[in-house]
Amino acid sequence: MVFDGVVIGDLAAPCEILGRAERAGRPAYDVRVCSAAPRVRSAHVALQVPERLTWLARADTVIVPGVDDLARPVPAAVLVALRRAIARGARVASICTGAFVLAATGALDGRRATTHWRAASELARRHPAIAVDPAVLFVDHGPLLTSAGAAAGLDLCLHLVRRDLGAAVAADVARQAVMPLERAGGQAQFIVPAPPVADGTSLAAVLDWLTQHLALDLPLPVIARRAAMSTRTLSRRFREQVGATPAAWLAQARVRRAQHLLETTGRAVEQIAADVGFGSATVLRQQFARLVATSPQAYRRAFRGDRLPSSNRPQSIRK
Repeated sequence: MVFDGVVIGDLAAPCEILGRAERAGRPAYDVRVCSAAPRVRSAHVALQVPERLTWLARADTVIVPGVDDLARPVPAAVLVALRRAIARGARVASICTGAFVLAATGALDGRRATTHWRAASELARRHPAIAVDPAVLFVDHGPLLTSAGAAAGLDLCLHLVRRDLGAAVAADVARQAVMPLERAGGQAQFIVPAPPVADGTSLAAVLDWLTQHLALDLPLPVIARRAAMSTRTLSRRFREQVGATPAAWLAQARVRRAQHLLETTGRAVEQIAADVGFGSATVLRQQFARLVATSPQAYRRAFRGDRLPSSNRPQSIRK
């Protein structure tokens, strides 16, 4: 849905990402753009919008892009249409400052949400019932999702594709868009961006090496030796550049790899735990519960189910 003051990049992201997703050679989503009036203005262009807000009454997913000026009032028709969509169970996702529009419906009260880090304190001030987290790229509450600024809208849309269609389709869309399927860290890495350095302290090469060697035992001293840093310097660089400790980043990377293997292979949970570097299936389950809020088997059933080829389907999954 769009409105006067819509941020064009936030509108383009879902159109591009969801519009590229295919299932069995056919478009996976019927993407529509709607507004209260036939014409809306952004900071740079005027848009002729083909559909009205009545489309929200039948949409499975509603995307709310950002607004260019936080002082701009949210049109009453927009709020009414959004509240009705939420009430009937539609999935609603905001991009960047679109969180202010979604928050104005009251649907985010009592929930965790995010927006662009520059606007996070204002969102918290206006809506104290919302737990605003400025450090993440997006927050997924199932039917309600919010994302950080600009490029985080792409991350959110890829996440929706992965939720709906699985990792393989999402990876194909990511390749078409020339972007990673998932980015390490969160929005925290962008809040106080460090200037480029030429003294060899960038973690890019280390993160790439870690990603390729997740199955190894990787205590902090081993990582520090690989980075040619002291453990104290390494920990500081991790906080500055990825917004997490080395152990937290490593656990998240291993869980992400486990998610991919659960979605795309029939390997047993015990084997996946070894493949990604967790000491046991018990540790994998604990980390999965902490970071994904579900179990590996439940995740596999939700994301693959009987879409997994029969030759790869684990014995524990039944049609």
